[in-house]
Amino acid sequence: MSLLDPLNATAITLFGAPTTWGEVLGFVTGALCVWLVARQHVANWPIGIANNLVFFALFLHNGLFADGWLQIVYLVLGVYGWWAWLRGGERHSELAVSRTTPVQWWALAGTGVVATAGMTVLLDTATSSTVPLADSVTTVLSLLATWGQARKKLESWWLWIAADLVYVPLYLYKDLVLTAILYVGFLALCAMGLRNWLGALRREVVLA
Repeated sequence: MSLLDPLNATAITLFGAPTTWGEVLGFVTGALCVWLVARQHVANWPIGIANNLVFFALFLHNGLFADGWLQIVYLVLGVYGWWAWLRGGERHSELAVSRTTPVQWWALAGTGVVATAGMTVLLDTATSSTVPLADSVTTVLSLLATWGQARKKLESWWLWIAADLVYVPLYLYKDLVLTAILYVGFLALCAMGLRNWLGALRREVVLA
């Protein structure tokens, strides 16, 4: 018996699709994490790391290889983000919300195009993935968004929204119904986070 068997056991049947305990746990930790990010609460990082471990097992079990290994990268970025939010500001103070600069946008765009193309080819030729392009697009968008989140860049929310708009139909296609519902909720939380961070940025400008 594998240690992951309990996570892969069916908890409920949702809209005709079996939903595992791993998906339920991922739903709870994922929703809590994004809600905490929207409120700029540093506890989002340890909750997010727990979510990464759960989704790592869930996605590999369902053949979403890029999204699965992405969780390990998330975990590393989570440790960095945890530090950056607490000590990454001026003189090692708490990090403040800021805008993405034009140079950063060009770097993100170039990295995104190259990484998506390379990952699509890799997944198509070296794995049994049935959705190499969608898996690659969501993976790259999520990585770029996580970098922006770790640096408290306002526009990271737009990258998350773009990724979530692809994730929802992708997870429905893979019969991960509860996870798809979670990502619909993420869209609402992204809108809340965008509004909250924009308000924080405006307050910082006024106080500057």
